Amino acid sequence: MALFLNIFARIWALWGIFSFIGTFLIAIIPSFLTALFPEPQGIHYFIKVAKAWMTTWLTLVGCPVTCKGQEHFRKGKTYIVTCNHNSLLDVPLSSPFIPGGNQTIAKKTFTRVPVFGWYYARGSVIVDRNSDSSRRKSYELMKNALEMGYHMCIYPEGTRNRSDQPLKKFYDGAFKLAVGTGHAIIPAVIFNTKKALPANKFFYFLPHRLAIHFLPPVEPDNLSSDELKDKVYRIMSNYYVTHQS
Repeated sequence: MALFLNIFARIWALWGIFSFIGTFLIAIIPSFLTALFPEPQGIHYFIKVAKAWMTTWLTLVGCPVTCKGQEHFRKGKTYIVTCNHNSLLDVPLSSPFIPGGNQTIAKKTFTRVPVFGWYYARGSVIVDRNSDSSRRKSYELMKNALEMGYHMCIYPEGTRNRSDQPLKKFYDGAFKLAVGTGHAIIPAVIFNTKKALPANKFFYFLPHRLAIHFLPPVEPDNLSSDELKDKVYRIMSNYYVTHQS
């Protein structure tokens, strides 16, 4: 049984790559066209295209998505959305399904890929983690994004969680941003991406139902960034443990 599952997972990974590229080549055309609109309207259209693309692709690879908690996004308010990070699937599951225009803090690496690099950068605040100046600049760019009315999607664990713990230790960035700008945090908990595309297995992909749950906003109030970080960590960790299937 294990041997059959491993063979199937490799075949499904191949299908995942081909279907991703095929649907991307279709989605890139309307994505390019969103650049013709003034901001922030252009990003709002870009996210709608991204959601249509990801809904199609995830359905094709047997990973339909369930979203809960969109009602926590109040009209006219901008939030910092913190997502747990278990798999490469978290990115197509988070930003496209956040209600409204948003940008994601993202690594510089993928911007070098022809064509896809433009798409990747279009909806992102790019940071070079090896550069202190890039990290400082990314903080200012995230503040600017919030001021323009975009939600900021951040993975406070930094990298994929390869441990057996619900969450890795959080970095400070998202919480300093919340305290510094006064924007509330909406914790977002992603389920089952680790089962579909595990970080510790190479070229391995299985169909599995996925979910993203947006939790009630956490206001920075008079909390320090460390206190806010600890509070959000507890909320996300407890929710993940009590709701995972």
